[in-house]
Amino acid sequence: MTIHWIGTGLSSVPGLRRLLAGGHEVTVWNRELDVAQDAVGDLTADIRPFSLDEIRAAVRPGDTVVSMLPADLHPTIAALCLDGCANFVSSSYISPAMAAMDDRARAAGVALVNEVGLDPGIDHLMAHDLVAGYREVAQPGDVVSFTSYCGGIPRHPDPFRYKFSWSPLGVLRALRSPSTSIRGGAARVVERPWHAIEPYDAPLPVPERFEIYPNRDSTEFVAPYGFSPDWTVRDFVRGTIRLEGWAEAWADIFAEVEGLTGPGGDARLSQMADELWAQHAYDPGEPDRVVLFVRLRAERGGEVVHDREWVLDAQGSAYGSAMARLVSTPVALAAVAVEAGRFVPGVHAAPDDPGLVDEWLAEVGHVADHMARIDHMGDVAPATGAADH
Repeated sequence: MTIHWIGTGLSSVPGLRRLLAGGHEVTVWNRELDVAQDAVGDLTADIRPFSLDEIRAAVRPGDTVVSMLPADLHPTIAALCLDGCANFVSSSYISPAMAAMDDRARAAGVALVNEVGLDPGIDHLMAHDLVAGYREVAQPGDVVSFTSYCGGIPRHPDPFRYKFSWSPLGVLRALRSPSTSIRGGAARVVERPWHAIEPYDAPLPVPERFEIYPNRDSTEFVAPYGFSPDWTVRDFVRGTIRLEGWAEAWADIFAEVEGLTGPGGDARLSQMADELWAQHAYDPGEPDRVVLFVRLRAERGGEVVHDREWVLDAQGSAYGSAMARLVSTPVALAAVAVEAGRFVPGVHAAPDDPGLVDEWLAEVGHVADHMARIDHMGDVAPATGAADH
């Protein structure tokens, strides 16, 4: 069986090199052959120009296609896989179009696996681990709070408190998107991220304060994370983390984005993205940093009965940017797991199977500079998942 890896962009290469170095049969597809040659030409000669028709002709039943292309192309690639009885892997959120393919995937006997990057991806693994641990002591009526914050930030902070690895347009568009979460037992809808920025004190080896805000619709993940209807959910927030001082540094951007509407607003947003890219892109070889904090806390009768948190801090190095390594490593792990038949047919997000969760978190721990599961109750953390690195 062959793994067809499509795309050798910024977030792709470390995972692809992992597969090639591990001896897997991989065909690499990319629009620009010279870019792919520079990225992995020392490990493989099977590099081909990207073409849907050529990929369709090359894919065989039982193969796995990894798409590192923009998310709007994933349904097209996944449909190609269904036609060829091949599996599919991506790091992106499951779109409605992807979810609608579940019945066809089951009938075809193939797995369409998504949300296996960093966020979504590693955050899901940590959440599943925390929920599994809590279930061992959970009782009906427990009051549960869950938070998950992830962000890419510069390793060496600048006055702007942020740098861009690729076009800023996606970040600017996200600033115009509302979010839904649960706070204090009630739904909380926030129209703009800067309306909900608050501090977050992270339990790193050297304690550090960040700024956080909710994004997207957190409530969609209550059921997939395995929360019991018997629990009372006080807080459930999935959000973004930024360096302290980010809100102040971006105040003028917030003010302008707030006033942009209609086609003219979209044009100005694109112009702003070009300006920000020119002023605040990472320099060649400049290291980035990724931080991720996932916590689950439960109370019973007003007393805390469970409180654990996953902490991850990774920094860019000669092996690649922290963002690229943390996005593409789980993608590579997913491709291998799919190839080995460890996903049943259908549409999937990151696995909740304890065996895969533990294995993948241990591998992620080798990528991170620091990764630990902290028990805020003061007990020694069980030997499940990854350890400090």
